[in-house]
Amino acid sequence: SRGSAVSIVNADRDVPVRRPRPLAPARLAVRIGIYAFLVIAAAFFLLPVYVMVLTSMKSMSELQLNGVLALPEAVRIETWRYAWAEACTGARCEGISAGFWNSVRILIPSVVLSVAIGAVTGYSLSLWKVKGANILFGLLLAGAFIPYQIFLLPLVRAFSAVGVQGTLISIVSVHVIFSLPLMTLIFRNAFSSVPNELFRAARMDGCGYWTIFWRVLLPMSGPIIAVAVILQVSGVWNDFLMGVIFAGQTNMPMTVQLNNLVNTEMGMPAHDVNMAATLMTALVPLAVYLLAGRLFERGIYAGAVKG
Repeated sequence: SRGSAVSIVNADRDVPVRRPRPLAPARLAVRIGIYAFLVIAAAFFLLPVYVMVLTSMKSMSELQLNGVLALPEAVRIETWRYAWAEACTGARCEGISAGFWNSVRILIPSVVLSVAIGAVTGYSLSLWKVKGANILFGLLLAGAFIPYQIFLLPLVRAFSAVGVQGTLISIVSVHVIFSLPLMTLIFRNAFSSVPNELFRAARMDGCGYWTIFWRVLLPMSGPIIAVAVILQVSGVWNDFLMGVIFAGQTNMPMTVQLNNLVNTEMGMPAHDVNMAATLMTALVPLAVYLLAGRLFERGIYAGAVKG
């Protein structure tokens, strides 16, 4: 037994250890070039954010003396508080807080309704062979490529005729209507990749239209829902034209108030206040991207490039 143990040890010692081979000079140069390009690209895109953050933390006198790239002498949050609660956005000096909450009130129903309707429509067009489904899908796609500016006047007249122009209902309805073709396309392509055997098995087990949708498709649709939500949050939250035309004075979103803040100042522009307000405007879509970024990538690969 002792001899066998020695032989085992010797056998273990005789096993060659594989070491990673050094990269060839050409491949090493390519890798260095790729990393250099990525670093330069990241710096290029992050430089404006860096300038905005530093500008929002400086006073105007410090900004004039030291420039935009210098670090602040002391971190100031008074500018952020002033931009949030006291800055004048037109005739009202309540900051952009009112616009922020107006944007939230517009965002939540617009995203929920557009994603829900798009999911049901895409499900119907992909897995249920409805008569004329291809024609309907073609019409939806055609609507996605028509410039939405030509519909603004008819929509304003229609909303005015029914008495909802300038209300929350009108701005939410506009966002849902214009997002429906894209949402339908995304969910149709995603659901078309589901194996037909799974769908047939569910029907053989007695599952109907809504049972298959709620218990079979939705539990596996997390990534594609993340794609739809991120696209809608970005479009609705950053919208300016629809907010100006359809929201009215009481539902004016944050982007419109930010425009009023920048364009209604007297004398020297308050760059520190403008940068603080702009950063607060970008926080919500940035947070959504950070929280759902991995699901967004999976959803893009799963459905947005198929069909």
